[in-house]
Amino acid sequence: MTMLVARPMSPADLLRLSGAGLRTRKLRAALSALGIAIGVAAIVAVLGLSASSQAGLLAEIDRLGTNMLTVSNGTTLFGQPAELPEQAPGMIGRIAGVTAVQDTSYIANVSAYRSPLIPSIDTNALTVQAASLGLLQATGDTLAHGHFLNPATAREPVAVLGALAAQRLGIDRVFSGERIWLGNQWFYVAGILTPAVLAPDIDTSVLIGYPAAETYLGADGHPSTIYVRAQTDRVDAVQALLAATANPQAPSQVDVSQPSQALVARADAQSALNGLFLGLGAVALLVGAVGVANIMIISVLERRSEIGLRRALGATKGHIRVQFLSEAILLAVAGGAAGVATGALATAVYASAKGWAVVIPALAWGGGIGAALAIGALAGLLPALRAASMSPTQALWSI
Repeated sequence: MTMLVARPMSPADLLRLSGAGLRTRKLRAALSALGIAIGVAAIVAVLGLSASSQAGLLAEIDRLGTNMLTVSNGTTLFGQPAELPEQAPGMIGRIAGVTAVQDTSYIANVSAYRSPLIPSIDTNALTVQAASLGLLQATGDTLAHGHFLNPATAREPVAVLGALAAQRLGIDRVFSGERIWLGNQWFYVAGILTPAVLAPDIDTSVLIGYPAAETYLGADGHPSTIYVRAQTDRVDAVQALLAATANPQAPSQVDVSQPSQALVARADAQSALNGLFLGLGAVALLVGAVGVANIMIISVLERRSEIGLRRALGATKGHIRVQFLSEAILLAVAGGAAGVATGALATAVYASAKGWAVVIPALAWGGGIGAALAIGALAGLLPALRAASMSPTQALWSI
């Protein structure tokens, strides 16, 4: 009797054979691949959303400029709030490389309310600050509604609301006669700001003019925060001089910061939290791997007759082993591809809704497909070895 010797399988033959094995059990294969798809989608979405949000933040910082510095009052040796001299903004403006200086002054013991009927304890964590007229040019913020303070309104009981302050006061637009209760009297609302990026303290502030603050609220006019714009190539040099210039007698009681650096550091810290979500994705991948291994073991048991018949026709143990291993890999990669597509779509939808650039790192989709490939290989190894260990005689017992 002449023995049939199977020729080596080409990649196309192997792919066709593996696909046929999965197509005969479509529902079971789809459910097994679902776990891998969920895990890969979670990984892609987490990394994609993190990269997109960071890219959006950096783009916003670049738009507003990285050359803004803030000078604020620190604390004394006894832990009490220090006080910046009234002349501090003018002195800072004389530093070489400084292009703009604007300031605000925190007004203590004054709160803002929607009406005098609101209990005094319900302050909504809002602050009242006097602001110089060119504040928006220094901070890079814009108006959502109405107008900012001008030389006329700065002397009158007129206020401009930060974005969060307006939201907490229940004001979403500016119309003639709109007013708030501030310092036991009515102040008219002139404008509402858009959310601040480099100066978040302004978001929860009610801004009024310095003359009005002195006339109606008894403010002393000392600045509490000074916003400084410097030439981009001289930011470090200016930053080194700010504390001593703002308060020559006590430079240690002055805090100097660069908001853009703080925002970038916060974005980096936020990306560090991605490990938790990546861990959840890894758990889903593990569940998917168990599912793939389970379906492949069941497939081996159900297809003993096929295995025995192929062995009788000349297929080697290596052919059988490669066939079942490739089926497991194909199943896992299909789930991984579906997960990459789902994660990318979720990233694109969410990033577009937030106005961010859609960024999907190569590590996200490449790692997802790579993880699926590795899971398929590991999950299919044992079933493939078990299938290859069957002898041709089992075809007779199984048919």
